[in-house]
Formats: sequence, C-alpha cells, structure tokens
Amino acid sequence: MTATAAETAPSPTVEERRLDGAAPQEILRRSGFADAAPELARALDRAHSYAQARRAVVREGTELWRRAVDRAQGRGPAGGDLSRDDDRPLYWARLGMTRELRAWEPGFRLGEDRRARLLDELERASRGQTTIRYPQHGKEMKRVLLTGFDPFTLDRDIRISNPSGAVALALDGTVIETADGPARIETAVFPVRWRDFAEGAVERALRPHLPRVDLFTTVSQGRVGRFDVERTNGAWRGGFGDNENIGRTETIPVTDPASQPQWTSTTLPYAQIVAADTGRFPVYDNTGVTEIPAGGTEPVVRPQGPTPGSTARAGGGGDYLSNEIAYRATLLRDRLGLHDRLPGGHVHTPVLQFGAGNTTEVTDPEFVRNRLDIIDQVRSIVTVAVSATERTRG
Repeated sequence: MTATAAETAPSPTVEERRLDGAAPQEILRRSGFADAAPELARALDRAHSYAQARRAVVREGTELWRRAVDRAQGRGPAGGDLSRDDDRPLYWARLGMTRELRAWEPGFRLGEDRRARLLDELERASRGQTTIRYPQHGKEMKRVLLTGFDPFTLDRDIRISNPSGAVALALDGTVIETADGPARIETAVFPVRWRDFAEGAVERALRPHLPRVDLFTTVSQGRVGRFDVERTNGAWRGGFGDNENIGRTETIPVTDPASQPQWTSTTLPYAQIVAADTGRFPVYDNTGVTEIPAGGTEPVVRPQGPTPGSTARAGGGGDYLSNEIAYRATLLRDRLGLHDRLPGGHVHTPVLQFGAGNTTEVTDPEFVRNRLDIIDQVRSIVTVAVSATERTRG
C-alpha cells in the first residue's frame, strides 16, 4: 500500500524554507551543487525498502561531504565561479537534500520514526561526522580533531558564510608539519540548532575519537577583527534564536546533571598560541565570564574568570552554541578522564565580513580574502598548539 503524504511527509523546516531565496539558489548554481538534492530524490525513487533508502541516504550524504571537501581543497571541478573555499554550497545543498527526504512519499510504509532516522543519517554523513578516520601509523603522526559550524543569523543576512565551516572543509584529512613532526587533521561540522545539542549530537560524534587524538579544538565565528582562545566555558544557554528561530534559556542539558559542573576550562596551550605570529588577526587569551556569584542573585561580569561556587551565565565564548559545543566537548574530555593529558578547547575566529558597500552580492574579493586568511590562521594556530603541547610533554 502506498503511504499517504499525511502519514509520512512533514512540512519543510524553517531552514529548508529559506532555500528558495535568490542568494541560496545563486550559491548552489555558481558552485555546481544544485544537482545534489535532485540526485538524492532519484536515488530515493529507486528505493523499494527502508534498507535501500538508508543505503541511498548514507551514500549521497557521504558523497556530499566528500565533494565539498574536495572542492575546498582544489580537487576535481570547481563547478562554477564561486570561490572554492566557500562553505555555503555544502549548507544549502544539504538543506535541499533534507527537504527532498522530508517530502519523499515511498511506495512502502515508512513512518515518522524511520523517516527521522533517515534524516539523522543524512545529517551526520553530510557533516563529516561518520567519516572521521585516522590512518594506521606509528606514534610519529599526531592526531587532531577540529569542528566547525553551519552559517547562522540567516534572517539578518541570508548571504552569510561561517568561516569555521570553511576551515573544516579546508583542513579535513590534511597533514600539517609541526616542530615535532606531522599531524593529521580530521574535521566535522555541526548545525546551529539547540535541539541537536540537547539530543547529544556533539557527544555522539566526539566520544569515539577523543581518547585517541592528541589535540582537539572546536571552532566558531566570534568577534570582529580578532581571534579568541576561550579560557572558560559556562553551563548556560542564553536564549538567542538558532537557525530554526528557536531560543533556549536554561542550564545546558547533559546526561548525569547531578555531576554537571558550572564551568569547564580549556587545556589548549593558550599562552603559546597568543604569543605566536599566526597571521594578520590578533589572537587573545579570553578569560572573561559572566556569573551569578555564590550567594548572589544578579549576573556579574568577571574579566579574570569565575569565582568559587558561582553559577554560569556566560562563558568566555558567550551563552550561545559556540560556548555550548566548547562546554560539551571539554566536559566529555573530563568525564573520560582525559583532562590532564588531552589538550582541547575552543577558538573563536573573526567575523567574516563582506567588502565595503557590498549589501547584495553573494561574494566579493575582500570577502574571499578574509575567509582565506582566517583558514590559514587557524591552520597556523593548530600547528602552534600541537608543537607547544609536545614541548610541554617533553
């Protein structure tokens, strides 16, 4: 029996509804990624069972990630005149694919739960979360794990690119040469959605790898004109709307909340990173937080970090999802017993800005130069961090 649309086809999400805008369509057209969603639709039409649909979803999602990485790293056709370092084709192509999957009416009964599982498989595969692989090698090759984010605040400017996502694409699978030998970088990208984090997306992606890597850093877009190495992360969601236009104001929800700390801290070698010449943007050791002091009721800004017994209201990286991914990753590090031997934390990049006067075009030379400089500087920061860690251990 053919399933009905009412049984199986939810409405497009807030993110998916943005896809029909002129800028997203231009980005897809000028990168060659406009064919990703139709390819998935054709693959789904050939599926006659849930198992076949799952294989198609995993295959097409993985291919989208591989294709985006290859484009960013100069392999294969550019697909158009959009700069190869652009992260936005991946984002908009993924939304086209999830919209196709959400609207798909198979010739068999699918059900809400199974469709949700397929959407989850597609999200994870197309974000590089399922293909983090370090080659088998001796101890001379260090292992680095780095994460980025989707574009966000798209209702403010739908043209927005996220440099942290561009960094993830540019560095995935690459090897950097440090003062203490080569290091392999593997990357993944995360959504700007509160619900995914509450459902454990960060922990599920990172838990298998943290015990096996030599260094990790979560990366996101921060302030204009500067990098920040965030010293402290807070257990608080401040309510700013995500890419689904949903806000959450609450303590960050984690497993075993009874043992949840209000604060976690970086173990990245922040002093060495700040002291190094890594690129044209200044890099700061950001120690400030906002807390409710022990016995108090009102938030207080603490430039030098939290005081004993205080309640978090913002980490150094704020109270949005960049703070939350840093908090979750470092809490996971600590709960795995790795605090004293695994360097990890959060790096905020500068805001990626368009050239002066550009209020309509999806790209311009200054926009591309800024993104390329941010990518290069993150690569340098990671190189310094690996080298400094090895010197400290030595």
